[in-house]
Amino acid sequence: MEPATSFDPEVLALPFYDDSHRDLARAVGVWCDDNAPLWRSVREEDPDKAGLTLVRRLGEAGLLSFLDPAAGRTHPGDLRALCLTREALAYAEDLADFAFSIQALSATPVIRFGSDEQKRTYLPRMATGELVGAFAVSEEQAGSDVAAVELRAAPDEDGGYVLDGRKAWIANGTIADVFVVVARTGTAPGALGLTTFLVPRSTPGLEVLPLEPLAPRSFAHLSFTGCRLPADAVLGRPGRGFVVAMDLLERFRMTVGAAALGFARRAADTALARARTRRVAGGLLADQQLTKAVLADMEVSLDAAALLVARAAWEADRGNRRFAHHSNIAKLHATEEAQRVVDSAVQLLGASGLVRDSVTERLYRQIRSLRVYEGTSEVLRLAIAGALDTRRADRAAADLTP
Repeated sequence: MEPATSFDPEVLALPFYDDSHRDLARAVGVWCDDNAPLWRSVREEDPDKAGLTLVRRLGEAGLLSFLDPAAGRTHPGDLRALCLTREALAYAEDLADFAFSIQALSATPVIRFGSDEQKRTYLPRMATGELVGAFAVSEEQAGSDVAAVELRAAPDEDGGYVLDGRKAWIANGTIADVFVVVARTGTAPGALGLTTFLVPRSTPGLEVLPLEPLAPRSFAHLSFTGCRLPADAVLGRPGRGFVVAMDLLERFRMTVGAAALGFARRAADTALARARTRRVAGGLLADQQLTKAVLADMEVSLDAAALLVARAAWEADRGNRRFAHHSNIAKLHATEEAQRVVDSAVQLLGASGLVRDSVTERLYRQIRSLRVYEGTSEVLRLAIAGALDTRRADRAAADLTP
């Protein structure tokens, strides 16, 4: 029996993917199908309990094993694999995708920039789900603008740092055991004065302030008051915090597009199933001309999103230095179109699509945040447009080459 996931087999068959990705897609799809009872149970739990349950189960299933490269089980930099996993989890259950993505988001900077000791301390337990992570860059006055971070990390007499200030809207904030925190350590303006730190939850002076977002999940503000950290809490090098943050966001934006694709295809499948069984005006809803037009638009949106996400992940995995441009495009298109697809699905289902805890009602709440976090649609449009000047200059230079 084929797993009921969002994967389009014709997209998976393209040269963007190899056999290991196709095997992974099937394995994750089967795992998601087998855990249908889990999805139902976690929706009834407190968001914190649900989050902890899912991180543990993901770890037990080996879906987080890539977060510990030293174990040698999988390649940590395979963004195609990461995108496929997010797409499958998002199709099955939003909370599962949330748990997976935030764990990967917070472990990746340690993988890419951590010292050997930091990797040994955190990655094995993050890969098993025993230790939960969170990435803390956003502030109330510094959302998409990482260079505007104001949380202060002042050097102390022992060579360490003292953090004072706040972080805002931190996913997994209420359940995390360790936070990857970007703070301002220098007097240099903007991006030049930032450093990244690993801050354990138990650090004195750190307070977690829970929030209740539109879609229930672990979410919090963080307050730092005289929060002392040793020198070895620095992740990477002092003054390189902006590089750490942007390296992470540029890689993970395409995965947000993959999650949006999973949400959107679940909505489209739900709408199509309903249209094929609901009788209106003496026939089926699916036979109405306007319904066919809506379903066709959904299919076009899904196909385009799948191809853009696949292309972005492939560009990153093959080492294209301009992969961030494609990552921005994939996130922008996939999240904007997913919002439209979910909205259209609700419209086709009518009142039944608005019943609390129905598939489309949950998707309607869940999809909205994807157009905001890890780069708003407006910021991404500016970044994409800004890259056009560089591309034009490169093409002009090529045209002038004898």
